[in-house]
Amino acid sequence: MQRDESQEAVEEPFDPAETDAAAEAAAAAQEADELDTVAALEQDILKWKDLAMRGAADLENFRKRAAREREESVRYANQSLLEELLPILDNFEMGMQAAEQEKGSMVFIGMSMVRKQLDDFLGNCGATVIEAAGKPFDPNLHDAVSQEESSEVEEGTVLRVTRRGYLLRDRLLRPASVVVAKAPESAES
Repeated sequence: MQRDESQEAVEEPFDPAETDAAAEAAAAAQEADELDTVAALEQDILKWKDLAMRGAADLENFRKRAAREREESVRYANQSLLEELLPILDNFEMGMQAAEQEKGSMVFIGMSMVRKQLDDFLGNCGATVIEAAGKPFDPNLHDAVSQEESSEVEEGTVLRVTRRGYLLRDRLLRPASVVVAKAPESAES
């Protein structure tokens, strides 16, 4: 068999510098990929830390809001009961006014005792009467049902209360219905 010289494999000379450069380039590329991966993972860590902190803050805010709502619920638990009771108290007041004509009667004395118990009950529940007579009209606490001319008090002063108003702690249960003073009209000659 005859060998063809053109078919013989020609070995190229081995250059260690090229091999080292190729290895360094491959190592640099791998290191760059690893650095990109590390940077991406660090970004993910920061994102998850931020989400965790926001979640913890949301949970803390929820707990505070729930505690505040629970406290408010307990604080104003009697509100609907008291609102239902107020018209009954109004009717009782009218009965007391009718019974006042005979102050020595047993009916008046009995009603006065019941009235005291009702006032104590309201106080124990946190309800207070809005004191309005003689004070400046306040639309947050008073409901003006009419105006009357008066030269004895300043304009805008409450002359009298037609229906008592109540507060439950710092919340308005019902405004006081009042008559408000207005300046007398000047007499024309």
